[in-house]
Amino acid sequence: MKIVSYNVNGIRAAVNKGFLDWLKTVNPDVVCLQEIKANRDQLDLAIFEALGYHYHYWYSAQKKGYSGVAILAKIQPDHVEYGTGIDYMDFEGRNLRADFNGVSVMSLYLPSGTNIARLDHKLQYMADFQDYVDDLKKEKPNLIICGDYNICHEAIDIHDPVRNKNVSGFLPVEREWIGNFMDSGFIDSFRHFNKEPDNYTWWSYRANSRANNKGWRLDYGLVSRPLESRLKRSVILSQAVHSDHCPILVELE
Repeated sequence: MKIVSYNVNGIRAAVNKGFLDWLKTVNPDVVCLQEIKANRDQLDLAIFEALGYHYHYWYSAQKKGYSGVAILAKIQPDHVEYGTGIDYMDFEGRNLRADFNGVSVMSLYLPSGTNIARLDHKLQYMADFQDYVDDLKKEKPNLIICGDYNICHEAIDIHDPVRNKNVSGFLPVEREWIGNFMDSGFIDSFRHFNKEPDNYTWWSYRANSRANNKGWRLDYGLVSRPLESRLKRSVILSQAVHSDHCPILVELE
């Protein structure tokens, strides 16, 4: 199973930038999208079906043009779960899960902490999400949570750890949370294979950041421990330029 996760920063904008041609070339079995910024009825769904993604699920925020996640699949899932049942999370369309023959794949868009109010919201989300996943793993032990976590874990995951140490996305409390989340039973699949620096998934649109590779690794494919023996590869697809993020790919045997 080949899974791609991509914060597209607006699916309609990404399509206009060549996303479909790129998707056809990479040809994953499952695609987790974040920040789709669209409702299902605003999309031409036939363009995805033409590429073989006959099974597609869209979970949009209540606020139009904001947030939202989706899953596209070439294989029919056994079950699709929209949201977490936690109202403030689901209002913003941040979690969508599809179960495929014993492997559950979640598309996650964790909030950013752009101001004090949103940082408090993010921290509450993180705590509640940990509790939710702790329970979910009892029912779905073979779980892959792909998406934009809006957190860099270690200094190696950000271009300037010293200057950014007080910026949301690299705050000690956020880094501690994602470390504890991994320790609760998940593998950072990219770091499982690659320990090298200068590997990022998001770059600011300002100051030519992407050309200078001044980035942040905010996007993860976290794979539950029972699936460790099936991990084949996990890579960052930094050549894709349809968004301020780039996609990640996780492949299982």
